[in-house]
Amino acid sequence: MREFAATYRGRLAPSPTGLLHLGHARTFWTAYRRAIAANGVLILRNEDLDPQRSRVEFATAMIEDLTWLGIRWQEGPVADGNGERGAFAPYTQSLRRPLYLEAWRKLRDSGSIYPCTCSRKDVARAAQAPHEGDAAGHPAEMADDEEPLYPSTCRNQQPSACTYAEPAGVNWRFRVPDGDAIEFVDQHYSAQRYVAGSDFGDFLIWRRDGVPAYQLAVVVDDAAMRITEVVRGADLLKSTARQILLQRTLGLSQPHWYHCDLMLDEHGIRYAKQQDALSLRHLRALGETPEEIHARF
Repeated sequence: MREFAATYRGRLAPSPTGLLHLGHARTFWTAYRRAIAANGVLILRNEDLDPQRSRVEFATAMIEDLTWLGIRWQEGPVADGNGERGAFAPYTQSLRRPLYLEAWRKLRDSGSIYPCTCSRKDVARAAQAPHEGDAAGHPAEMADDEEPLYPSTCRNQQPSACTYAEPAGVNWRFRVPDGDAIEFVDQHYSAQRYVAGSDFGDFLIWRRDGVPAYQLAVVVDDAAMRITEVVRGADLLKSTARQILLQRTLGLSQPHWYHCDLMLDEHGIRYAKQQDALSLRHLRALGETPEEIHARF
């Protein structure tokens, strides 16, 4: 395991797939305040891996909205969107593909992953959970953390460098150690425990369309950028267990974790990017000030 940097290094990691809403704002404000309290460094990373949903206009809007909210970062895209600064550039995930390929090859060569021909629809059907989303229905609306337990259909596949020189063409799943308990201490929610093969199954690390999955990309980038604390929403608590397994397998340091409470609407539903009325851009247009937004947190 590599040692952590002495300086606190936090990060903001928005995806430019829609306008930032109040839930994002509170999480990013929390990350910003924790970096300040630690006299540390804050990094902004543009997580634009999804080519179907990511938009340049959303990336521009998120930089403008974060700046308007009063958040400042030391590394990442500059406030006007023209260029980047920092020793770990690029800070845009679509430009970091060689790093993800290197990690994929290491996982392939160690036998930790395998090719999978199952679609999300196949997995949902096998799990008898069609309500959880499928490839033909709402692929973009189903978060990685909500993937049904994989039924191990393709688990016996043994990839080789000769057969699979590149990951494209099939899905790739991480082979979890069934029965192993993954434990960690969250700085907000305290002790957490998830059992591999029970709480979650073999998970995607690379998609058949050639796009690295969230779980792999975030682990690779957090390590490369020497992130010491990950601040994000509580909906990603289970993803932390998956990412710890990847960190162990790849020999990467594990950061500290802080998962924020989710902001819910009057019906108890968490905010989503589809709710334009609660986007920062909409609230700004109505004349709401950054201070009034902060007061909502």
